[in-house]
Amino acid sequence: MKNALRIIVIILAARAVAGAQVAPAATGPSGVPITGNFRFDTHYSQSAEFGGSLGNWQTSTASAELGYSNDSTRRPFSLNYAGGYTWTISGPDYSNGLFQRLSLTQGILWHKWVANLSDGVGYRPQAPTTGFSGIAGIGEPIGVTEPTSPITQSILTVNTHTLDNNSTAELQHPLTHATTLSFGGSYDLLRYPDGNGLDTDSQMENAGVTWRINARNSFSSMYDYSRFSYPGYDVTFNTDTAMFSYNRAWSRRLSTQMGAGPEWIEYPASSVMPAGTMLSVNASMTYALHFGTLGAGYSRGTNGGAGYMVGGKVDAVTANFSREIRKTATFGITGAYTRNQGLQTIGTTNNTYGGVQASQQMGRYLSAYANYTAASQSSSAALPANALNDILQTVSFGIGYSPKEKHFNH
Repeated sequence: MKNALRIIVIILAARAVAGAQVAPAATGPSGVPITGNFRFDTHYSQSAEFGGSLGNWQTSTASAELGYSNDSTRRPFSLNYAGGYTWTISGPDYSNGLFQRLSLTQGILWHKWVANLSDGVGYRPQAPTTGFSGIAGIGEPIGVTEPTSPITQSILTVNTHTLDNNSTAELQHPLTHATTLSFGGSYDLLRYPDGNGLDTDSQMENAGVTWRINARNSFSSMYDYSRFSYPGYDVTFNTDTAMFSYNRAWSRRLSTQMGAGPEWIEYPASSVMPAGTMLSVNASMTYALHFGTLGAGYSRGTNGGAGYMVGGKVDAVTANFSREIRKTATFGITGAYTRNQGLQTIGTTNNTYGGVQASQQMGRYLSAYANYTAASQSSSAALPANALNDILQTVSFGIGYSPKEKHFNH
């Protein structure tokens, strides 16, 4: 926990320093800038969940989302929060409890240097799937393209409270009009307060160069070092990755990114566990259609083992689609397939999940929505009972209240 506190202190200190450099148009009595955009939404939903061998249960969920972004172009700051509480109406208490996710980002533009700091923390009763909070069926917008890098909790669980905190820092500096140098780092902590998972720490540093070939094409090379450790266990492993990527904007609507390179895996404190090599891949595509937005991605790499393995190889495929219909209705669909293989354990864990949601404005601020999500997981590895081992389906209906976004300039 000392490392966790150290990372949190660093992020808060960086945020305070960045905030102190802002020159706001106006301040409140305490000197805090109050200009910017603010949005607030609330949702209430009822869900029926069908878990096969797990049984069936019904739940109600009250949740809220809020977002804030300032007006600064040199010190942009944003805050996003989603949280709520789910209580069980009937059946087992697999989903009962509080869930929250908070994300803070701070940008700093100083001469030719650009810095971005971010910190995200989440507390959930199960592994995340759809939406910003990761909780299915609560009415959050879905169909937005997700990052294609392997997620921390790539093994799906039920009735498993987790606390995840990820802090990142990025720094960019143009060397010429066509060449940019970048540095970055991150620290991720995955904790299981109930003791039904493997606590994991992940530390990553990277450096790279991007060459802009022309208005539509660019090429980049990146070196990434990662270290994974497990509090309470004398086990660590490192990875070194060299990634080469090509980005192209085929048109104003279609853009692609494709990257690949070797990844070396080693266990510096062990003479028993052998080193290994694999191919790391990261690719994505976005396409703005006349009637919606389509996104897809594929990634292959390592993670800390998702709380149930000492390191894992992860292949992940994602696809998303969203559409606005006559400005009063929205439709979204998302899906993913993930394959987990332990670096030292025998067996693989495969899971698939997807969701579809439709919403309709019922007035100026009210909306009604319905959604369906399904998740399936099977494994030839030895996983605990709280790992999903069947098909879990959720059917949900709800209402939302969304006031118009407000702009403050006092």
